[in-house]
Amino acid sequence: MDDLNHKLDTAIWRKATRSGPDGGNCVEVAELSHGHRGVRDSKNPTGPALIFTPGEWNAFISGVKSGEFD
Repeated sequence: MDDLNHKLDTAIWRKATRSGPDGGNCVEVAELSHGHRGVRDSKNPTGPALIFTPGEWNAFISGVKSGEFD
């Protein structure tokens, strides 16, 4: 994970498509090496970030699409 944490410093972050346009509760996502994804709070870009494995990310996306988190 140390290699992935280092990659967070140079990651290209993009705002999540489901985030609102008003700058409120937004997250940003970055593609990392080996299919991993980083997720951070857009209001605190220097704060902590979560790192998901490819399997965790796919499960999360599937849950979002199926309404699991509504």
